[in-house]
Parts: sequence; C-alpha cells; structure tokens
Amino acid sequence: MITSKTIANGILRAITVIVLTALLLYFLYQIQSILIYLIVALILTLIGNPVLDFFRRRLKFNHVFATIATLFIFAVVIAGFIMMFIPLILSQGQNLSLLNTGTIEKQTLQLVNQISVFLENHHIDSSKILKASDISSKINFNIIPNFLNTILATISSFGMGLASVLFITFFFLKERKSFIAGAKKLIPDGREDQALNSLEKINSLLSRYFLGLLLQLFIVFILYLTVLLIFGVPNAFIIGFLCAVLNIIPYIGPLIASVLAAVLTMLSNLGSDFQTEILPTTIYVLIGFWIVQIIDNNLSQPIIFSKSVSSHPLEIFLIILIAGFLFGILGMIAAVPLYTILKVIGKEFFPENKIILLLTKNI
Repeated sequence: MITSKTIANGILRAITVIVLTALLLYFLYQIQSILIYLIVALILTLIGNPVLDFFRRRLKFNHVFATIATLFIFAVVIAGFIMMFIPLILSQGQNLSLLNTGTIEKQTLQLVNQISVFLENHHIDSSKILKASDISSKINFNIIPNFLNTILATISSFGMGLASVLFITFFFLKERKSFIAGAKKLIPDGREDQALNSLEKINSLLSRYFLGLLLQLFIVFILYLTVLLIFGVPNAFIIGFLCAVLNIIPYIGPLIASVLAAVLTMLSNLGSDFQTEILPTTIYVLIGFWIVQIIDNNLSQPIIFSKSVSSHPLEIFLIILIAGFLFGILGMIAAVPLYTILKVIGKEFFPENKIILLLTKNI
C-alpha cells in the first residue's frame, strides 16, 4: 500500500538524485579542460600501444625506455606540426601593426566587383546574387588584427595543454598493467574474464582504428597537397594539412575542406583578373579536391575503416549517419569508436543474442 510517507520518501530520493546529478554535471563542466586532456591522452595511448609493443618486442627495449621512445616520437611529430604553423603565425603577429585593413577591404571589394562583371557578361543579374555596395557594411575587416592577436594569446595555453597531455600519456603507457589490475578489482566476481577480454579487444580495435585514421588523413593530405602544388596555390602545405584534418568529420568535413580551399585559392590571387585567372584556378582546385574525395570515399576510407574495426563499410556509413542525425558533428566523429566499444561489450556479455552474433561475427 502506498502511503504518504512512501510518496514523500520517493520525492526526496528523486530530488536528491536530481541535485547530485546537477552537481556532477556542474563539476564536469568546471573541469572540462582536464577531461579533454584525459581524452586526448587516451587516444594517444591507443595510437602509441602498437609503437610501444614494437619497441619492446622487436628492439628489445625495457618497458620504461619503450615508453620514453614512444613519447619521443609523439613529441617529434607534434614539434613538426608546430614548426610548420608557428613561423606563419609569428610572421603575421610581427606585421600586426603594419596590417592595412583598408587594403584588404579594397582588394576584397575588387574581387566582388570582378565577380559581378563576370556574371553580367554571362547575362546573370548580379544584383540578386551579390550586393557589393553592402559588403563594407556587413564585413568588419578590423577584426583581422584582433583575430591574429587571439591566435598569439592561445599559444601559451596550448603549450601548457600539450605538456599536460604528454605527461598523462606517459603514465597511461607506462602504468598500463597497473590500470588493468585496478580495473580488475572493480569488476564483479564472475565477470572478470569477460571484462578483461573486452578491454583487450577494445584496445586492439581502437588502436587499429586510430592508426587507420592517421593513414587515411596522410593519404588525403598527400593528394590535396599534390592538387594545390599543381595549380600553384600559395601555402599549399598548410592548406592541404588543414583540409586533410577536416576529413576527421565524416562526409561533412570534405565539403568544408572544398569551400575552404576555394576561398583561400581566390584570396591568394587577389588583384588578378577574375575571369582568366581566379575563376579557372579555383574551379581546377575544386575539381581536384572532388576527385580526391571520390578516391577517399570509395577506396581508402572503406578499406581502412572496415579492416581496422572489423565492420562492413555500409554498417559504418549507417552508424555515422544515425549518429550525425542524433548528435551532430561530434556524434559523427565519435560514432565509429563508440560503436566498436559497444560491439565488443555486446559480444562478451550477450554472446547468444542473434543480432549481436550477426554484427560481431568478424570480431
């Protein structure tokens, strides 16, 4: 029989749960930077595990030296990226005081006017497409120095975050067995073997996935770079790298990369004739990028991803699509790793389920 006391206790418990959940979410919000460090360190650990095993088994390093060597490789790669971008940022920072936003505005309006003339020559009413007279009022070109100042201000915080991530990664790699032993103590009796098997398979599959992702990004970067160099686009290395990184976002990322490449190609040719130089070069670059994306979507991406996480390409496509509809871009990025984790857990803990048997037959 439900009494007033039972109802009161139920309400009190519900309020307690809500308050504790709110406090937990607030706490997680306050330490979100640390959580990001932990997630990045965990990803680096998954990528570094095969490298660590290589040093230990093939080169006969002891565990500590193998960990240091793995971390050194990470540091060299990260330093290479920094050396690629920092000089460009610093050179822009040194010229902040000399930056003539009026010139930039004039050149941009000149480009818009050239586009307008091109459209008029092809009997297209440019007034409905471009409103050049309103450009200066809608675009604040003075934000450019402020933007560069913001970039310079973030360098120090980035350095601190990078050091924190590498420090955490070192202990994740070095104390891997200790973490597994600690997790084992938290597992209920009778489930230890299943849980440990799940952890080992998840570690193996995600390590292969992130290594496959790096390989895919490298292939796309080389192809993008080739296209940009063929058509003489300035800063081809940096533009190619940025566009390749955008490929981390499934399906949407390549579209953003194409737009970015087109905009940067047009801006790099400011002052040139639009019809004979800017437009043809931009079209050629876009065609080249689309060919790269066709190669990536139909060859490298399905092969690399399907083999790394033992899933069918159509299965991966549907999972990414569903995650995108439900959780947006972040969902699309996290879809494959999370789906892989769920598949492994499902196979270990619910091996008799027919649907799980069908989905996990290749694991």
